[in-house]
Amino acid sequence: MVGYRKKLAMLLAILFIFLLWQIAAWSLPDFLMPGVLPVLGRLWQEALTPEFRTALWGSLTRLGGGYAAAMLFGVGFGLIGAVLFFFREVLKSAIIILQSIPSIAWVPLFLILMGFGNLPIMVVVALAAFFPAALSVMNATESVQQVHVSAARVMGATRWDMLKRVYLPAVMPELITGAQLAFGNAWRALISAEMLIGFGKGLGRTLAYAGETADMTGVMTNILAIAILAALIDQFILENLKHRVLRYQYV
Repeated sequence: MVGYRKKLAMLLAILFIFLLWQIAAWSLPDFLMPGVLPVLGRLWQEALTPEFRTALWGSLTRLGGGYAAAMLFGVGFGLIGAVLFFFREVLKSAIIILQSIPSIAWVPLFLILMGFGNLPIMVVVALAAFFPAALSVMNATESVQQVHVSAARVMGATRWDMLKRVYLPAVMPELITGAQLAFGNAWRALISAEMLIGFGKGLGRTLAYAGETADMTGVMTNILAIAILAALIDQFILENLKHRVLRYQYV
């Protein structure tokens, strides 16, 4: 029943967005705001072209590399902070300071250090996703019941045992939620970096080119493609992963 309501809510949200879009299209000239149906038709045509698939693959490759690195280091540092209090406080303070800087602001620095290519984009993506991943794990470790920690220590658990058998199972719900927040940050950083750097093929670069040529149908087509792809990844990959890992909560 809960799953049916979530699907219905998602459908109603999509219809509401399309309705607002179409109302705006009726209120403005076609060259400023194309309607929903022309954009859907353009998206279908673009999806069948090799250029679109190349751009899609380029974006997914950069996203996968940056997001995976962010989750690896975010979860790792977050768990280390569970057993090393001073390290946790230093890392949390650094994150609080650094996450106030927009991810896209790092692009010029990384371009100078790393040159044009996929690497600076992937680093920007990783940086954007690292903060919520690490913070979610560290905040969750603070809520682990001390009785469980004390019991594990009495039984002779090492720090590695504490991480693996006490903290990791306890932080799993917050970790999955943090992974979804990290994905949202990573996706936005990816598109922004691709638009700004303009290197290679990617959905962000395709969107920027459509804007540069005043192709509003192309702009809306790319925006729609970006939104659909993000929703598919979130709902069909991350949500399914959450249901599998936390299946006891959905019984």
